Amino acid sequence: MARPVTLFTGQWADLPLRTLCEMARDWGYDGLELACWGDHFEVDRALADDGYCKAKRELLQSFDLDCWAISNHLVGQAVSDPIDERHKSILPDRIWGDGSSDGVNERAAQEMIDTARAAKLFGVEVVNGFTGSPVWHKLYFFPPTSEEDIDQGYDEFAQRWLPIMDAYQAEGIIFALEVHPTEIAYDLFTFDRTLDALGGHESFCANFDPSHLIWQGIDPVKFIDVFPDRIAHVHVKDAIRALDGSTSILGSHLGFGDPGRGWDFRSPGRGEVDFEGIIRALNRIGYEGPLSVEWEDSAMAREHGAEEAVEFVRTIDFPPAHGAFDAAFDKERD
Repeated sequence: MARPVTLFTGQWADLPLRTLCEMARDWGYDGLELACWGDHFEVDRALADDGYCKAKRELLQSFDLDCWAISNHLVGQAVSDPIDERHKSILPDRIWGDGSSDGVNERAAQEMIDTARAAKLFGVEVVNGFTGSPVWHKLYFFPPTSEEDIDQGYDEFAQRWLPIMDAYQAEGIIFALEVHPTEIAYDLFTFDRTLDALGGHESFCANFDPSHLIWQGIDPVKFIDVFPDRIAHVHVKDAIRALDGSTSILGSHLGFGDPGRGWDFRSPGRGEVDFEGIIRALNRIGYEGPLSVEWEDSAMAREHGAEEAVEFVRTIDFPPAHGAFDAAFDKERD
């Protein structure tokens, strides 16, 4: 059976959910991965209004759509980041408050716990998101940065996230980190270190997104092979490098879509990601969850991109084999 193809709504939160549901149905999606911003999924309302989750389900069903995961990237980012004015633009006023770093961290942590409760009420088992990081700004070890500095950062992360993960476990919900620069885990080594910091907590998994690995020079298939039991959700997003001797892999402080960048995101199938290799790896580990399109391409109309993306994903997906291709000859061999 083919995996469901969903659309992550984070890049569409400027549209009312009803409008996006109609568009997604017409494009051919099986469901939506609902972002916890805009009117797509509101954690506080889900907990305060007994009819909220039921109404969301009924809206989706009226357009023949389902939902397997919700995503709270923006608030998750504020749990363990050092807070500055940039965070104000991504957070609800009730989380930002007076903007004091400790207060924002604490309110964001409680909101992530509440997100697990809301997910259970809504009937999904996965919450995707970000974690933030106390050490991302120390990526380059100058001014001189000691191993103790980094260890302390991972300890701080664990202190903030272990109570959240315990709450997820109590609700029967998985938190799936989108492994991503600016997060506590952005590659294979840092994801492994994060698992160690959390004591291998069973509720901490990965929202696998190859686009954030490929531009770093990492083979995304290796992530699946190394962490087969931690792949809880999959994003389909592409990226491409444009390193011509003058461009930088660090982005040069240029915005997405600027031709001077050394890499950028692309609509699925138009970048460097080996999606066939990824599907084969997902088949090896028995992943049967959604393939969720997170559409980002600064040079393409998003409606065109979303429609072509669902067709692309259906083209690349295939079920695993249930025996050797030459099994018909087994009796002869016997």
